[in-house]
Amino acid sequence: MAASGTNDQSHATVTRPLSPGIYAPIPTFFQLESEDLDLDAFEKHVLRTALAGVRPLLSGSMSEAIHLSHAERSTLIKTARKVLDNAGLDKIPIVSGIGAGSTRECIELANEAADAGADCTIAICSGYFAGALAGNKKALKAFWTEISQKSPIPVMIYNYPGASGGINLDSDLITELAEECPNLVGVKLTCGDVGKLTRIAATVSDPAFSSNHPRKSKDAFLVLGGFTDFLLPGAYVNGHGAITGLANVAPHTIVKLLQLSEGSKTDPKLLGEAQRLQGIVARADATIAKSSIAGTKFLLDKLYGYGGNPRRPLPPIDPAAGEALWEHPHTRMLVEVELGLVKGIHSSV
Repeated sequence: MAASGTNDQSHATVTRPLSPGIYAPIPTFFQLESEDLDLDAFEKHVLRTALAGVRPLLSGSMSEAIHLSHAERSTLIKTARKVLDNAGLDKIPIVSGIGAGSTRECIELANEAADAGADCTIAICSGYFAGALAGNKKALKAFWTEISQKSPIPVMIYNYPGASGGINLDSDLITELAEECPNLVGVKLTCGDVGKLTRIAATVSDPAFSSNHPRKSKDAFLVLGGFTDFLLPGAYVNGHGAITGLANVAPHTIVKLLQLSEGSKTDPKLLGEAQRLQGIVARADATIAKSSIAGTKFLLDKLYGYGGNPRRPLPPIDPAAGEALWEHPHTRMLVEVELGLVKGIHSSV
């Protein structure tokens, strides 16, 4: 997709369109005392997940974007791009969050993300004034419309009521935005509403949609879940995968589940294994999500030797709670599957 600059700014041509699959909101890692960026841990994790087939989303909720400066967000994009390119993964796109308090600042962040090397942005509406915005369809529609018109690279809609003061876009509004804004290339549904995903996917998967409402770029309009507990049913209603925090902990497992889910549509023999794995993933997703960012970082420390604490004021997980999470049967079952898949990959090399 070729992106042209706006507001007299010039941006590099982008050639990495988004495609269906698994994306992970990459955590931002911090030095223990100073809370400066821990780029060494960040580089390791971007590469680890990418090699498993997971694409990176930076400066999202799991990334603690609200705790990051503009300069830090740009640093993360540049660092991820360097790591991917050096590993020969130069075709993997980078999505970067541009959530901020005002439409104006979101657009500033979109321009900065493009300058730093991002291929796509994802925008959430701030919940600070949710009392005035939540029921105002006109204002919400104007928010994503303006950002998509002024962003030099494609934009995704981020619907996450839990991080936006309860603002929850319905399927009608998301569909309208998809039809009217050619620079919008998808939606992340962290509302967990399978019916909403079904309705939107039914619209955008209709061949008439792409012909009547072509994208500005080469991208399709992706409908992505924000959790992995409905990857299998999502595949059967023409969903496109997920942007999920669980892919940080068990990237191979989540990629395998999507492969089985898609494959079972043409090979029914795969359905039983897809259902079994979906059950393991769904239980783990619900259990681990309750521990939020701190719990995920604790598990990354256990599994891979890096993770650390969130930036204050977010507290670290209580050590006893962290150990209980690690030993929870749902976590143990997920880890067993993940380590088995990794072992299988290494033994076949």
